[in-house]
Amino acid sequence: MEDIYQLRNEFIIKELSKDKVPKNPFDLFNVWYDEAKKSETAEPTAAVLATTDNKNHPTARTILLKGINGKGFVFYTNYKSKKAMDLYSNPDATLLFLWKELQRQIRIEGYTEKVSRKESEEYFHSRPRDSQIGAWASSQSSIIPDRKSLEDKFDEYKKKFSEDEIPLPDFWGGYVLIPDYFEFWQGRPSRLHDRICYKSENEKWNIFRLAP
Repeated sequence: MEDIYQLRNEFIIKELSKDKVPKNPFDLFNVWYDEAKKSETAEPTAAVLATTDNKNHPTARTILLKGINGKGFVFYTNYKSKKAMDLYSNPDATLLFLWKELQRQIRIEGYTEKVSRKESEEYFHSRPRDSQIGAWASSQSSIIPDRKSLEDKFDEYKKKFSEDEIPLPDFWGGYVLIPDYFEFWQGRPSRLHDRICYKSENEKWNIFRLAP
């Protein structure tokens, strides 16, 4: 581990100009996301979700973006999970997308709220059947004795719903992160990275550049 400080990559792929970005950050996100999909990024929808609990202790975990609706960025979880308990205490959260193949990242800050049950149902029934059963079987973030107990519960629900449509659990659904801040980060040579930010002010997006 002594050579960690010697590990370096030069960032030379692209650049980001404040004068050339669109006025709406969602438009730039869509452009970058489409480019990430076309690149060799293994999972372009993966993002780190950072939350805090009722004691202001931070937690971060990787989630998968499952949509962008009229308000913001949508993801799904068990409403009894650690992330859901955090969001109940403090709905403010941050998403961080890292597309290292393009030497890019996007940080999105805002507040969260649950999506409608209808929206959750539509997504839930689009999932593979076993994933739907998995949502019933897993008491997410709770302590379990071993893996067998989880697999046994999965088998139990698989038999229960063997011939029926699997209903959406009351304890499972989506959140939307409604952003008020974006930071688009593009790696540049000599660590002089481009950081173009959007801040929502008076229902308009104010665009500015930060020093790297």
